[in-house]
Amino acid sequence: MKYPITGSCQCGQVTYKLSKPPIAVAACHCKQCQKLSASAFSLTAMIDSDAIDITGEMNEWSRVAASGNTSSAKFCPVCANHIYHYNPDNPQHLMLKPSTLSDTSDINPTIHVWVCEKQEWVQIPEGVLSYETQP
Repeated sequence: MKYPITGSCQCGQVTYKLSKPPIAVAACHCKQCQKLSASAFSLTAMIDSDAIDITGEMNEWSRVAASGNTSSAKFCPVCANHIYHYNPDNPQHLMLKPSTLSDTSDINPTIHVWVCEKQEWVQIPEGVLSYETQP
């Protein structure tokens, strides 16, 4: 995949340009991510905060995670599509929702987290890093 690459929410009110590849892509199996994605897990791509240029207004929602850290989500106020999450105490990294990229062909999770809460039918590929909770 060549960078920069674009992305957007479902309705197109929020758009962005990502200037370099993610640091890592994780599949999170925690119950909160299952609720967020309405699926068995949620994909997250850790990126440098200076690698993304976002256009459009976003709303924010925060919660305290199991780690005790604050997890804040930025999302489109029109279609409610989450664009990224971040920890306000670690603003140099954002957790982009890679399904919002215009080209998702290179998105492949290299880490699985919170596997202690994964659905029993989910098979984690052999050789991929996995953690029972948050590393």
